[in-house]
Amino acid sequence: MGHGFRTEEFFRESRMRDAMAGNSDACFDLGIAYSAGIDGCPLDLISAHKWFNIAALAGNARAMECRAEIAEDMTAREIIEAQRQARAVLALSARRAA
Repeated sequence: MGHGFRTEEFFRESRMRDAMAGNSDACFDLGIAYSAGIDGCPLDLISAHKWFNIAALAGNARAMECRAEIAEDMTAREIIEAQRQARAVLALSARRAA
């Protein structure tokens, strides 16, 4: 049985909320979802790299591996964009925590 739209929307919104609150498991989950195009997230390697990068910075070893794997399928410009987006998310999270 597949996920319904509401279930996918709930997953995406709850994981996004948790990720923005600094939950590295939520960041990893979003990386998986964007890298596979599942749970209501489109296939988007830039977004996947961004979320894996944030989870990796928090010490998630599996996120480091996944980030390296998808980077093989990305251009240098895409990786730079993913890193820029990760820095922006981290800065926003830091401002919210202050």
